[in-house]
Formats: sequence, C-alpha cells, structure tokens
Amino acid sequence: MYNFFSTIIKYAFILIIYLFIFNIMKMIYLDIQNMTGLIGNCPYLKLINRKDTLPFKIKEVYPLDKTMSIGRKNDNHITIKDPTISNYQAKIVLNEDYFLIKDENSANGTFINGEKIIDTVMLQNGDRIKMGQVEFLYVDTVKEV
Repeated sequence: MYNFFSTIIKYAFILIIYLFIFNIMKMIYLDIQNMTGLIGNCPYLKLINRKDTLPFKIKEVYPLDKTMSIGRKNDNHITIKDPTISNYQAKIVLNEDYFLIKDENSANGTFINGEKIIDTVMLQNGDRIKMGQVEFLYVDTVKEV
C-alpha cells in the first residue's frame, strides 16, 4: 500500500514540474512575441543596464520615430528621471534613411561608443549611447551588421 501511494506522489510531482517548465517556456515565448510585435521593423533603443540596478523607472525598449527628444522633463519623447541627465539631453532625428543624434548642450554630455558627442553624429547599428547612468544600444532592424 505504501509503494502505491509513493508511486502516485512521485508521478504527481513529476507532472507538476513538467507543467511548471511548460508555463515558463510559454511565458518566454509570449514575451518574445510581444516584444517583436511592439517593435516591428523600425529602429529602436535597447536598454543595456539592468533595470533593477537603476534607482528610477525606465523601459527596456524605445522604438524610434522621426524625431525623438530625450531628457528628464516630462515633455520629452523619452523621459528618463536620472538626476545626472539634463532636462533636454539629446535629440534623435531621422534624416532620409538613417538616424542622427545631437547633444542638446547637456551638462554631463552624451557619449557614443565611449566618445563625447560634440556635433551631430550618424547612428549605426550596434552603437552604444550613454547619458548619465543609462546606456542604450542602437538597433537598426533593417540594416543589420
């Protein structure tokens, strides 16, 4: 009698583990599907930092439009409440078929691949954009490296 119950409990436990793994895989699949549906084929900024290490709220992905302003003020397209970022930090503008980034005379500067922006810079797939404590990866889904 004891062997019968232990066998049932063993198989029930295995079934619970399989259901748990299945649900995890389903959530990962839906998350990836939702993310690709959100971005589509447009270029975007992907947060490189771990969100939980930053003392303010920030999104993982920012799809880019024709003109995007970045800064601490709420009237920016991308608002980042980092105290080391200026009210109007930078602007990203679509010029024909590529994006340009320009620092808006910010106090601490905007950096592309570790170099401070002095003038307008053309963004290329894989560029790392750093402002304050935040670092983004520029991803151009059309022109992949």
